Amino acid sequence: MAYDSGTGWQYEVPTSGSKRLPPAARYMESLTHQGYGFEAAIADLVDNAIDAGARNVVVSFLRDDDRLVSLLVIDDGHGMDDETLDVAMTVGGRQGYSTTALGHFGAGLKAASLSHADALTVISRTKRSPSTGRRWVTAQAQSDFTCDIVDARYCQDLIDRYDGVIGWHGTIVRWDGVRSFSTVTTGQTDRYLNETIERLETHLGLYLHRFLSRPDFHIDIVVEDVRTRAELDHRGIEAIDPFGYRVPGRAGFPRVYTAPIEGVGKVPMTAHIWPPKSPLVAFRGIGPLAERQGFYIYRHDRLVQAGGWNGTRTGETHHNLARIAIDLPSQPNDVFSLTVKKDGVNVTPAFARGLEQAVDDAGNTFPAYLADAETTYRDAARRSTEIQRKDVVPPGKGLPPKLKRTLRDELPQLEGEDPVIFRWESLPSEVVFDIDRDEHVVRLNKEYRQAFNGDRRAGSNDAAVLKGMLYLLLEKNFRLGRSSAQRDDEMALWNSVLVTAVRCELER
Repeated sequence: MAYDSGTGWQYEVPTSGSKRLPPAARYMESLTHQGYGFEAAIADLVDNAIDAGARNVVVSFLRDDDRLVSLLVIDDGHGMDDETLDVAMTVGGRQGYSTTALGHFGAGLKAASLSHADALTVISRTKRSPSTGRRWVTAQAQSDFTCDIVDARYCQDLIDRYDGVIGWHGTIVRWDGVRSFSTVTTGQTDRYLNETIERLETHLGLYLHRFLSRPDFHIDIVVEDVRTRAELDHRGIEAIDPFGYRVPGRAGFPRVYTAPIEGVGKVPMTAHIWPPKSPLVAFRGIGPLAERQGFYIYRHDRLVQAGGWNGTRTGETHHNLARIAIDLPSQPNDVFSLTVKKDGVNVTPAFARGLEQAVDDAGNTFPAYLADAETTYRDAARRSTEIQRKDVVPPGKGLPPKLKRTLRDELPQLEGEDPVIFRWESLPSEVVFDIDRDEHVVRLNKEYRQAFNGDRRAGSNDAAVLKGMLYLLLEKNFRLGRSSAQRDDEMALWNSVLVTAVRCELER
């Protein structure tokens, strides 16, 4: 009934026609204020590469002396032709995502990029079409929605520059006018890059850990000299599995609980209890523990929420060991909804009701699981008699990512300390290394580099055994600050032994 004479209320709003009202060009400005964090924005671009079938993705920071000039995300996915690229660069233009696609709203490429850069350029090629490119410049787009067509010669030149990644097909996303780059003061570029890359390593390693655990998918972060094309830093991203403990904190876990959720059906949830006081990066290195307890929600193997209780309960310290993995149902539903930035999931009260009824195969309830996690935490707090390793200055650039990860897993890190970095330089023949305490640098004698690399190609993360041993031996010199006669004598001894050992190797 359209009109109720008793209440006088019109239940349906009458209309007399329709009118098309496209968005104003100023709508582009809203894309720059979506609240994307830097790491989440890069992750969104990697999602696009995964959807395009990429096996290799490279995030490249381009540096000119002490100045950061651009950022590129390069992938070897199937690429785009002119028509497909036009759709990709249209706000909301993507239609009909596949059932396994990580993309969702058709705005990620533009919103993620323009949240951080004044200009977005996308260049792509397929097996059957030549390289092509489009460019959004924020100031221009805000006035009339004009998107530039990139010169064909430049498109091919850039594709050729990165043919080691792209090969016959792939895509390059280029950010210019990156706003955070302009805030880096003179002399602080190394520190900015190290901190930014560390955060990016952790974010990508965590949110894409299921993909990174596959043998055929890789993400690398490089810092490239824009003039010489030399790699100033190169780090391969390692998976950070939020459930990657060696032994569970309580016998009988993990357990699978099934929650009957109205409007969805039976939803399996894998409940874990972490071992107490774990030093692993996957436990301690991904943020405050109070924020990392709770639900880890996946959509098509991509982590979209890393912790939190979605309003079902309040986070408490004694639940720090409780983590639950949930894979979102593939069919559309009204209970779970993904945020635009893919950094969380909204739920309806039906989810909380389903939790209270969740049980495992043996009939154990979900509230009983939380009690088990709490008991495990409290029992460990009462024992607390194990040997404590001293906090160390964190390892930094020059160490292979896997070695760096192990050092961080095994040794608690000092907060706010500049990391220890390793560099090959020209040094006197009578030493293999020396240190700069103020700059936190271990200098290695490049005259002896071959002795540690053999026939392997030299690179920024080479000589892992030497660097690992020296880190363990020398770290205290950076932590304790000023030199002492005893520590100086130790270093002189180590240099004497190492020089003799190296010369023995070179004489063979």
